[in-house]
Amino acid sequence: MNATAKLRGARISAQKVRLVANQVRGMQVEKAEQLLAFSTKKAARIVKKVLLSAIANAEHNDGADIDELSISSIMVDEGPTMKRGRARAKGRGTQILKRTSHISLTVADSE
Repeated sequence: MNATAKLRGARISAQKVRLVANQVRGMQVEKAEQLLAFSTKKAARIVKKVLLSAIANAEHNDGADIDELSISSIMVDEGPTMKRGRARAKGRGTQILKRTSHISLTVADSE
């Protein structure tokens, strides 16, 4: 059985989230939760919330046993980019890109 959780529009770049996602891909849920809890990255807090949501979905919707769950897939895609302006010297201005990302995490029984 599979349970999915998605977070859309997280205010962090997809490149930064992928660093954390690659660490936990394929791991048992308990080990991944511990790894994310002690990571110092902002993306780890965000991915941990999505992981806990997927675990809750598996437990509530499918009646899954938490001890047997593992992360079957985690995908991080780019979301829409917010464009902001920043004043520069001599009356010029430049664009600041506020990047967002979509995180999709699926847990399944480890077989």
